[in-house]
Amino acid sequence: MQDRQPDPFGTAELRRRVLDAWAASPARFREDANAEEDYALGGYRDRVVVELAQNAADAAARAGVPGRLRLTLRAGTLVAANVGAPLDAAGVAALSTLRASSKRGQAAQEAAVGRFGVGFAAAVAVSDEPRIASLTGAVRWSRTAAHDLVGEIPALAGELAERSGHVPVLRLPFPADDTPPGAFTTAVTLPLRDEGATGLIERLLGEAGPAMLLALPALAVIEIEAGGTTRTLTAAHDGDGVTITADGATCRWRTASADGEADPALLAGRPAEERARTWWSVRWAVPVTPGGEDGDVPAGGLPDGVSAVVHAPTPTDEPLDLPALLLASFPLSPDRRHVAPGPLTGFLIEQAAEVYARLLPTLAPEAGLLDLVPGPVARGELDAQLRRAILARLPETAFLPAQQPGPRIRPRDAVVLDPALPGLADHLAPVLEGLAAGPTRLPAYAVLGVRRLGIAELADLLASLDREPAWWRQLYETLTAADAGELGALPVPLADGRLVRGPRGLLLPGPGLEHPDRLALLGLRVVHPGAVHPLLARLGAVEATPRGVLADPAVRAMVAASYDEEEDPGPVADVLLSLVAAAHLAPGEQPWLADLALPGAEGEWYPAGELLLPGGPLAEVVAADTPFGTLSPVMLERYHAATFEAVGVLSSFALLVDEDVALDDPDLDLDGADDWAAGICARSPGGGGAPVGPEAPARP
Repeated sequence: MQDRQPDPFGTAELRRRVLDAWAASPARFREDANAEEDYALGGYRDRVVVELAQNAADAAARAGVPGRLRLTLRAGTLVAANVGAPLDAAGVAALSTLRASSKRGQAAQEAAVGRFGVGFAAAVAVSDEPRIASLTGAVRWSRTAAHDLVGEIPALAGELAERSGHVPVLRLPFPADDTPPGAFTTAVTLPLRDEGATGLIERLLGEAGPAMLLALPALAVIEIEAGGTTRTLTAAHDGDGVTITADGATCRWRTASADGEADPALLAGRPAEERARTWWSVRWAVPVTPGGEDGDVPAGGLPDGVSAVVHAPTPTDEPLDLPALLLASFPLSPDRRHVAPGPLTGFLIEQAAEVYARLLPTLAPEAGLLDLVPGPVARGELDAQLRRAILARLPETAFLPAQQPGPRIRPRDAVVLDPALPGLADHLAPVLEGLAAGPTRLPAYAVLGVRRLGIAELADLLASLDREPAWWRQLYETLTAADAGELGALPVPLADGRLVRGPRGLLLPGPGLEHPDRLALLGLRVVHPGAVHPLLARLGAVEATPRGVLADPAVRAMVAASYDEEEDPGPVADVLLSLVAAAHLAPGEQPWLADLALPGAEGEWYPAGELLLPGGPLAEVVAADTPFGTLSPVMLERYHAATFEAVGVLSSFALLVDEDVALDDPDLDLDGADDWAAGICARSPGGGGAPVGPEAPARP
């Protein structure tokens, strides 16, 4: 077959060499046919749009210009037009030679996305007549033309018959006379084979979205014309941020990356040409919403239409269960759909984990940040390896949001409250170091091993805390809904300034109780008035009123011993007198108070029942040589006389009351008692026996 068009790429020579090789070795023909069929029907069967975009990105990177790709599906034909470096002879040779890429050298390694020169095999999955037009010339491939040439070689007749006429398409290039449209440098034209191929392309064009621009950063614009509508995807890069607009909707992404030269030993098990490509790269992209000083806010999930798979750097079939995209130079299996195991993959997994751990602290400490922590269950082997590598680093990475504004927290140093009662975390944040924000039961906290702090343990931690009583009262308010069984050791501030553990048995200042701090002198533990809360009563504290305090057995014992105390009994006397005054006790109502030690006028101490009230009726008639003392006048300046009478200080003759007095024999140690009883009996009617007085009051 004679070429009628100019042949700038030397396609005639390429065809001659291939046909001669096939004629000399029909097995070589069979091998090439099988290889192309494997690629077209296997790993590349649904990758044609991705591969076209990848070639466009490589062309833009080689030319150092922002990439632009226009994909047009019209009348059963797909046209992919792009800017950048035009097609050259080496490129045509690579496209026509399976797994013999033209992308060699360090600069090519760093710039190019495609690595094997086989991506164009995706074209024959949908087309029998692919064409490429560039500013430097045009080339085409044709199944019909290739079949005709193969049919002219007698040595291949048997193989052609065995394959039912199927021949390799891309091994035999032909010159063409096409030109790229408009301002584009290169255009790939694929007349689609049938309706099935058309339907596949329609689906692939519909699925094209932000992930393609993230995987191919050399592309700035992708235009998609299909079905009478035009979609436009754009990418604007600013440092570590990428803003992608798809069909008018904007999505912001935050990225982090690393790259470098790999140790050749890591590629020892890879194919020869791949071993020469030692440049590696890893890149994470997280969808975010623009933030403020704290950074961009993680969106908490991938946008619709973005597949959760590993990209190498274009999509693979390896699932990744994270709300982020991983784009890395993983070595791939021959089908280009799975990451190949080996030392290079292990190295890249570790690098990816390192970059991921550096990325999280740069994102805003919002709830979506914790969604980026890998969960406990992986979706595949590669996902599991990535999770293990990431989780090995995160406990030492200060990225967890603190409950109060401040530095991020390392998971190993963090605590969360369990249960998370309303308001409790906010109240404790200033005093509880390492308190992390967010719901206690977040799976991320469990995966990271964050310590859960129960209420009982919290009570222990707070036992040495120095805070105002109002702070403690607010704490009790937040603990109202807690399990009472967990609060037995809850710290409580006392009125005397002490902090004790456990509310049970404490006294709550009630009505009429003044200066509760002084009750400590009586051995009583009274809650500070500023800390009083209903929770304390629910946990066993009791309300203290003046009468209630006086009824306490400990107080009665202290009164009984007050006269014998070696220490100054004055402070205790002051407290007791204040309680008696507030309780409004009547004289003799609590007779044991007569043992309270009070000062006499001469400076000596007496039991209250052995003191006379100065100026009282009894003090005026009692002889000076009696054992009674006189209450110090100074005390009367501080307390009302009725208070002293209530504790037993004598003011007048006491009222004696006897019950069930037999009037015929009254046995009353009172002057005139017998005459009084006889008079009653004389006036009583006879016949009923001697009268009895139920109650006989008298003053001596």
